[in-house]
Parts: sequence; structure tokens; C-alpha cells
Amino acid sequence: MSTNAASPLWQSVEKTRSGLAWLSTIFDLGIRIWVAQVFFKSGLTKIDNWDSTVFLFGNVYSVPVLPPEVAALLATTAELALPVLLVIGLATRLGALGLFILNYVAVISFPDMGAVGIKDHILWGVMLAMIFFHGPGRIAIDEWLRRRLTPA
Repeated sequence: MSTNAASPLWQSVEKTRSGLAWLSTIFDLGIRIWVAQVFFKSGLTKIDNWDSTVFLFGNVYSVPVLPPEVAALLATTAELALPVLLVIGLATRLGALGLFILNYVAVISFPDMGAVGIKDHILWGVMLAMIFFHGPGRIAIDEWLRRRLTPA
């Protein structure tokens, strides 16, 4: 096969690769936003009725080691702060790891979680693991900082 015959094919492959890279960037951001909103909404629910939240942490959830008030405060703070980090892409891997741990603790602490709840938590855990291991993608403050601070 001559170089001239392969050139249009190679150009098509490169255009496809470039288009997929652009879609991957949008997909990375979409995953971060989607999983962040799940946890953020949960945090908003907790602060909406703090007495109920503390009651749940003391009487329904079996959070190990921590007093219910401390567990409720830590979980609520994490659910409100860490999703913001995910969305803007700042300390993204740390935010994903924190929410992954929170997600895991939620699964082991709630004894009556049904099959659908378990599937949701598995999905969120996989998405958070993907963000942790893959990184935030190109639309992120982390990426902007990396480009600015990495020597040329």
C-alpha cells in the first residue's frame, strides 16, 4: 500500500480520534456533574431538617465509631463541599475519593438498603472510582493548573 493511498484513511482515523477526544472531555465533565448533584442534593436534604438527620444517624444508620452528631456533620459537610470540587474540577481526585468513602460508609451503615439502592451506590462508586483513577478531564481547574505549572 502506498503512502498516498493510506493518507486519506489515516486522516479519517485522526479526525475520528480527535472527535472522540472532544466527546471524552464533555463526557468527563458530565460524569462529574451528574454524580456531584446526587450527593449535593442529599446534603441539602440533610440540612433541611437537621433534627431528623441527627435522629437518623443515631437510630437508623449504624455508623461505626463516631457519635451521631459528628457523623451527621461530617457526612453533610462532605456532601455539600466535595461535589463542588468535582464540578469545578479542583482537587478533583481528592473530592472523588472522599465521596467514594462516604458512599461506601453509607452502604455498610444502612442495614435495610434494597437491591435498587445497592445498585445506585455501586453505580456512584464506579463513577467516583473512574474520576479518581482517570482524573477530571480537560475541563477542570486541576488541568488548567497542571498546564500552567508544568514546565514546557
